[in-house]
Amino acid sequence: METRIFGKTGAKITFITMGGCALGYVDQKEADKAIKLAMDHGINMIDVAPTYGNAEMRLNPWIEKYRNKFFLSEKTLKRKKNGAWRQLNKSLERLGTSYFDLYQFHAVSSMEELEQILGENGAMEAFKEAKETDLIKHIGITAHDDVRVLQRALELSDDIDTVLLPVYVAAIVKPSPVNDFKKILEITREKNVGVTAIKAISKGRWHGDATYKTWYNPLTSQELIDKAVWFTLSQEGVTTYSLPCDVRLWPLVLDAASRYKKLDEQEQEQIVKMIRENKVKPLFPE
Repeated sequence: METRIFGKTGAKITFITMGGCALGYVDQKEADKAIKLAMDHGINMIDVAPTYGNAEMRLNPWIEKYRNKFFLSEKTLKRKKNGAWRQLNKSLERLGTSYFDLYQFHAVSSMEELEQILGENGAMEAFKEAKETDLIKHIGITAHDDVRVLQRALELSDDIDTVLLPVYVAAIVKPSPVNDFKKILEITREKNVGVTAIKAISKGRWHGDATYKTWYNPLTSQELIDKAVWFTLSQEGVTTYSLPCDVRLWPLVLDAASRYKKLDEQEQEQIVKMIRENKVKPLFPE
């Protein structure tokens, strides 16, 4: 599988990441099967969070056995220093590791949250101390609903090495400052910040009962998944795309990735047209 340099971290990671979310809602046997599938495809990055059900526990035996094979990224929703410290130590224990390659502020949704993180006794203070003591190697931030938060974060702090955000073709259907991933990618390229993309195969929000564990209604045909994954991986600045939050979708995404070829502008425009014809909608704004 193709590898790319993860911005300032200097790490050489696969352009598909094992999304820990999907592992938190299956039993150990099914999680093991999914993890093995990802490893058989050569994936060398894992992205997980304590809010992903039992994901940390499902990954624990694999991390203890193969720790040196993975770039391991973890997250926290804690915004204050003490809370971030407590959750960091708990996640280290649950995953059976002595350090994280990347620790991220998870799902920052407003400027007020960002100010809290970066302010006095904010979570950033814990992150910096953890980095000084080698409990974490790099610092990241993630946003789901308003990517302008990431732009502000990169303006305010030089300590951020990576960002995670939705980079998906559906956002092009109805462009907005809220979902303008292209602006963020310009900034990350300038600052050499690594980028993890999410929600590549989003079709829109659920209406009625959800049939997958994903937060969004996913594309499910191989043809459309191919186009959507290729589109995301072809965006300049994207380092890696994190597998969706349902293991049933992993084989489809991995199949698409195995046949990836970078798309030119004309090919990308054709995919946008195809996606629009299939009535996809951006997740944000509503």
